Amino acid sequence: MNLSLARLYHLAAQPSRRVIGLMSGTSLDGLDVALCRLTGHGPGTQLEMEQFRTVPYDADARGRIRTVFAREQVSLEYLTLLNAWLGKLHAAAVLDCLRDWQMEAADVDLIASHGQTVYHAPQHQHRRPDFNLNATLQLGDGDHVAVGTGIITLSDFRQKHVAAGGEGAPLAAYGDFLLLSSPDEERLLLNLGGIANFTFLPRSSGDASTAFSTDTGPGNTLLDATVRAHCPGLQYDEDGRLAAAGHLHEGLLAALLGHPFFAAPLPKTTGPELFGPAYLAEAQQRSGTSGLSLEDTLATLAELSAVGVARAVQLAFPTGAAPTAVYTSGGGAHNPALMVALARHLPGVHFATTDTLGVPGDAKEAILFAVLANEAVAGQPLSIGAGRQRVPAVTMGKISFPG
Repeated sequence: MNLSLARLYHLAAQPSRRVIGLMSGTSLDGLDVALCRLTGHGPGTQLEMEQFRTVPYDADARGRIRTVFAREQVSLEYLTLLNAWLGKLHAAAVLDCLRDWQMEAADVDLIASHGQTVYHAPQHQHRRPDFNLNATLQLGDGDHVAVGTGIITLSDFRQKHVAAGGEGAPLAAYGDFLLLSSPDEERLLLNLGGIANFTFLPRSSGDASTAFSTDTGPGNTLLDATVRAHCPGLQYDEDGRLAAAGHLHEGLLAALLGHPFFAAPLPKTTGPELFGPAYLAEAQQRSGTSGLSLEDTLATLAELSAVGVARAVQLAFPTGAAPTAVYTSGGGAHNPALMVALARHLPGVHFATTDTLGVPGDAKEAILFAVLANEAVAGQPLSIGAGRQRVPAVTMGKISFPG
């Protein structure tokens, strides 16, 4: 038997596996590296996060990614080169973390590499009659990660979801259900990343048929892009200070909310391809707010993100029986202006971070991809939801051997 296959077979039979989850989101702030000990698989999965670090992207890395990020037209040569370059960059980041943690590559069983999303194209968004399908693209080749680290790597998780009829996002429902379901409490797990999404978890009896996940609209992506455009050298509104100093502009908010995405049925996915600077500029032009101050623009964008979440909750629970326990994660959870707006639009909700459930919010997405890799090696396909909200029962992740 091939030695790498024998290694994989042995890992699948072990009671636990040490997996490094890698995640880089649309904020492009850096690579999240979560070292996890995962015991068991399926609903009985137990997590111990041993280490976590965000390896920042420097200006050069952010610039290279933004050259192709959410753009309809790019250089094919540049895209090809960037795919390999990012794989090597992510491999080097893993090795740096292992040195800092005084560990050897041999101490790690698997890497789960999400890659860097550069374009997300669900059918409802691209609307091209010549391509009657959903598609998504993540760069950072898994073979380069595996060879660069010497660790078996699973990558490109979203493609199987698309191939099975999904939109490639959000994938959080799988890991959320396995790690964070409770027999005592209905939960809404709200991730406030570049794009906001939530997972609904019913009181768990092992039945995932009523769980579901959906994007809700922009989270931080417009806030961050606006800060970068107006404040060279800044990547985001730290602690939401600029937004907190501004005032909501109702006319601009109405123009932003006029997009049909907000009324579309659930589940749905989106990305910066839709909610980017052009979307904001068009709304500003229609509302006559192109000269609005930075602070007022950010206050309005924070309100937009909160209203997007609230409208999605209303669509999901039209009778008003939404969970009152909401657990947040992602960069937006650190933005007081956004959290205040959410509390106003979701009255009666008790907000806490996923840290209180044993899953650090800043590491949550990296952890969830580690869980997907663990399931691919040791678990069984799991179907979540039903009807239009059904998440395909598939094993996700392409396997790359180091040699």
